[in-house]
Amino acid sequence: MNVWVRNALAALHAAVLMLSAGSAFADPVADIKSLVTAGRAAEAYRLAAGHPDLMGNPEFDFYFGMSAIDAGHSAEGVLALERYLLLFPSNHQARLELARGYFILGEDARAREEFTAVLGLNPPPKVVANIERYLDAIRAREAKYQTSVRGYVEAGMGIDSNINSGVSSASIVLPVLGVVSVGSAGQQQGDWAHLFGAGFQVTHPVAPGVMTFGGVDWERKQMKSKDTFDTEAVTANGGASWIRGNNLLKATLSYSTFLVDHNRYRDVTGLGGEWQRQLSELETVSAGLQFADINHTGANATRDANLLGATVGYRRAMAVDWQPVLSASLTIVDEDNRRNRDDLGRMMYVGRLGVTASPAPRWGLAAHFTYQDNRYQANDPILATRRLDRFHGFDVSATYMIDRDWSIRGELSLIENYSNLALYEFDRSAFAVKLRYAFK
Repeated sequence: MNVWVRNALAALHAAVLMLSAGSAFADPVADIKSLVTAGRAAEAYRLAAGHPDLMGNPEFDFYFGMSAIDAGHSAEGVLALERYLLLFPSNHQARLELARGYFILGEDARAREEFTAVLGLNPPPKVVANIERYLDAIRAREAKYQTSVRGYVEAGMGIDSNINSGVSSASIVLPVLGVVSVGSAGQQQGDWAHLFGAGFQVTHPVAPGVMTFGGVDWERKQMKSKDTFDTEAVTANGGASWIRGNNLLKATLSYSTFLVDHNRYRDVTGLGGEWQRQLSELETVSAGLQFADINHTGANATRDANLLGATVGYRRAMAVDWQPVLSASLTIVDEDNRRNRDDLGRMMYVGRLGVTASPAPRWGLAAHFTYQDNRYQANDPILATRRLDRFHGFDVSATYMIDRDWSIRGELSLIENYSNLALYEFDRSAFAVKLRYAFK
């Protein structure tokens, strides 16, 4: 036989022996561990499910349990982790994964017990923040079956570049009148402000899937030097919701009063209905109708109106890093003036886009963009022109959870209002920092 052929056959034989030896000594537990560590839970679960003979091996049960829960097979994962913890009850990671499995299966009492046990061991702040999120979610689910009370108090400081939404220049050009001079009260004014807020919400289940709710919110903005622009708002709401399958129906009655410089300026009584449908674990669509009766005091009573609006919305959560949630809504509103002042009545078209995210366990970010087109129904009686406004607003906030009850939040708001009547054009920027205590 040719020497080259003999050498090739020998090499092939050696390779076959090496492959046979490799498969004979393969370690599926090590492979499962590697896949779990790499975040490839579905592959790890499939590999582990092909080795039922290894069940009872502690290391196998540990990694099989974690991969099964992450891959959507929580019942199998819970059983594997329960077997493991019988032998190694002090493994806190396994106990935390077991608690997560109980939570997914809806066994809230057992999940809380395991989460609380891990909290008692003073884990790192990142672990504490994750556990607190699960415990808050458990409380929210339990609210479906028992009365719950949630509330908050907050205080902060802020600065506002245009507290009166005034024009930027004292000299403007208007139809009919030409060049006019705007008094100081109508010009842009900025100031620092002390900010206060408080509120609570009570929910009470009355039947399976049926819940009543009610609450009150209070906000106060106290200017540092221009106290005639101090504002205060109180809002009360109550209603009921009904869950059936993937659908939620909600009806809400609300009343709010708004004060300027301690004097009542406007009252609004509202009635709203909303429908939400859960398309999947990540997607929700919604639609709603709103009616409001708006009443002003004093000379502003000419602005009294009835408001009718309709809204459609979409929300999608993303199963990726930072856990972003995207939202979009479109609202059409008809504000009909009741004082025969059609020039103050308007149609409003409002579009809103938003995103929230959690870049780290204790951090939350949110950003929203709003576009509003206001088309008034008749000509201004003095300016002989029908007013048309286009409003753009951008809001961003960052929240840091100091612990389960305390948080600090920074807010930035940028606003521009364009109008075909220069008297109503303005821009505004505001920044605030608030400290909040929430009780649940």
